[in-house]
Amino acid sequence: MRSDLDLELVALTKRYGQSLAVDGIHHLFHAGSYACLLGPSGCGKSSTLRMIAGHEDVSDGAIVLGGHDIAHLPPAKRGTAMMFQNYALFPHLSVTDNVAFSLKMKGIDRDTRRRQAGEMLELVHMQHLADRLPAQLSGGQQQRVALARALITRPQVLLLDEPLSALDPFLRIRMRAELKKLQRELGITFIHVTHGQDEALALADEIVVMNNARIEQAGPAREVFNAPRTEFVARFMGGHNVIALPQGHFAIRADRIALTGSDKGRLEGRVTGIEYQGASVALTLLAAGDQEITALLPEEQYFVQPIQPGDSVGLSWDDANLHALGA
Repeated sequence: MRSDLDLELVALTKRYGQSLAVDGIHHLFHAGSYACLLGPSGCGKSSTLRMIAGHEDVSDGAIVLGGHDIAHLPPAKRGTAMMFQNYALFPHLSVTDNVAFSLKMKGIDRDTRRRQAGEMLELVHMQHLADRLPAQLSGGQQQRVALARALITRPQVLLLDEPLSALDPFLRIRMRAELKKLQRELGITFIHVTHGQDEALALADEIVVMNNARIEQAGPAREVFNAPRTEFVARFMGGHNVIALPQGHFAIRADRIALTGSDKGRLEGRVTGIEYQGASVALTLLAAGDQEITALLPEEQYFVQPIQPGDSVGLSWDDANLHALGA
């Protein structure tokens, strides 16, 4: 990938009056990567995305794309394009005219812009619906049109603000596979805001976890999931327990907890909840010091000797699966 098209955030800050939405963050997005900004509502991820796009003014800091600070350029001059959460399609324009709209604003002739719009619609498998109005399309189809409209400007960075949140669960899974495939085919940088951990893990080469206006942890998706650095990341990513031991706080994946006889474990726990999840069964347990711990057992293992709410069991693990947590 071309490192000269890396996107770097340098001490990027956003204030709304006395409120600090983004607090001097630093991060380098490598060209051609799929990155997800992940975090709870109000953590600063959407403000960060909108500053990169040029839809929010930067309070302090720089946004450097290809070696140039773009923070004070208008959105159309940045080399970025944004796909909005609500798609923002023009209801009175056809699919083709929606996709071609930005080219029309640039004064490109009708035949050229319609040809380029057709190419973009073919890329997202929507050419057969080119003459329809947005109201005649499903949510997934509208999303494809919005995607084509963003891509027609040939951006170096595509910004996606929770693009799958309006879709039903089945279509969401299908569309995230298509987004990943499209990003690989185009070879451009995608920066995707989401609060869904599963979505980020499925899509991202890199996950940037934000909390309280700052970056809590960033790295390859597998690394962030398997080796959370803070208690917040461990809990927010899901699938982990945070266990307080005499030597400190540690994270351990729920599927790395083994159950034994109540007198044979590292901790003793009482089962408070059981949830069948298909391929696995999640047991919620209350251990010493009122610590709530989840153990994820393979379905076939659980049903050999089912455990009931109220049962006492031992909890064991391999110390190699513990990850020490910072503040």
